[in-house]
Amino acid sequence: MMSVLISGAVALVVSMAGTPLFIRLLVKKNYGQFIRQDGPTGHFTKRGTPTMGGVVIIAATVIGYAVANISAGRLPNVSGLLLLFLMVGMGFVGFLDDYIKISRQRSLGLSEKGKILGQAVVGITFAVLALQFANENYRTPASTQISFIRDTGLNLAFAGAAVGLVLFVIWANFLITAWSNAVNLTDGLDGLATGTSMLVFGAYTIITIWQSNQSCQYLTQPGPGCYEVRDPRDLAIITAAIVGACFGFLWWNTSPAQIFMGDTGSLALGAALAGLSILTRTEFLAVVIGGLFVVIVFSDVLQVAGFKITKRVSGEGRRIFKMAPLHHHFELKGWNEVTIVVRFWIIAALCAALGLGLFYGEWVAVTPS
Repeated sequence: MMSVLISGAVALVVSMAGTPLFIRLLVKKNYGQFIRQDGPTGHFTKRGTPTMGGVVIIAATVIGYAVANISAGRLPNVSGLLLLFLMVGMGFVGFLDDYIKISRQRSLGLSEKGKILGQAVVGITFAVLALQFANENYRTPASTQISFIRDTGLNLAFAGAAVGLVLFVIWANFLITAWSNAVNLTDGLDGLATGTSMLVFGAYTIITIWQSNQSCQYLTQPGPGCYEVRDPRDLAIITAAIVGACFGFLWWNTSPAQIFMGDTGSLALGAALAGLSILTRTEFLAVVIGGLFVVIVFSDVLQVAGFKITKRVSGEGRRIFKMAPLHHHFELKGWNEVTIVVRFWIIAALCAALGLGLFYGEWVAVTPS
């Protein structure tokens, strides 16, 4: 438990103190945000605000994890290293995207093919390695079974290990891409994605600590309620570091934001959430915990689908929302930006609480009284 606290505290200090230094560096190099012309007019005042703040979140997470392990005199486990690889790797893809936007002063960064290729390289590498490195208890970091709160009976390796590997790689990359895009779409208002991520990873910190305390590997007499997660303690340390990093960054990212996380941060946080859901065997529970991200993605999907369908039927496309994603719809309705962010945080907190309730309720249900 002490390692978890140290990790979160160190990441918080690094993020809180490091962000203003990074802001000065970005201002000096004139690395400011480019604002899309079709967005809310109120966003034009944000043009030139330093971006790529995700660099600080990633660095603070890695430093917090490293210091926690050093202070405890323990070596990192493979699950933790894999999760950090996924987070840093996707963050690097986002960094390239941000840098191209800034250097070329446009709202589009990497080409679609380039972005897909970068995400695929990182995602496929993570997925393949996650099925390796079995420990002395024959547990690998990930499983080919689809999971809700635990692994279910639905196994992707139903036709053999080779087929299972291929299907798992496809499934894992779908999750990584989906969650990365979800956080990316949410990152449209000052502090919205940062605060939501803090709540979601806070819920996962509780989950991973509980899984560590109820691990089938560590209990003297493991019962039906124990968890088959390979390295829950490492995952708890990293989630606590992410919470601390987001907490410190939010000080500077809240309205009026002095820095944006950019694609560097949103892709990294989304990938970390996907990786956590895979490594903790909570792939579908993550949909509940990260419910706000899901709602925002669906608002964008509904907007596009609704426009295309009505255009095909009547010849004139109609929009369901004034603008997608959903938070921009409320902006155009006249809501204050801070009001939208705080209310969306409340929704995110309720989703995280519901997810924790389902997680604990399942443990109570399967554990003998």
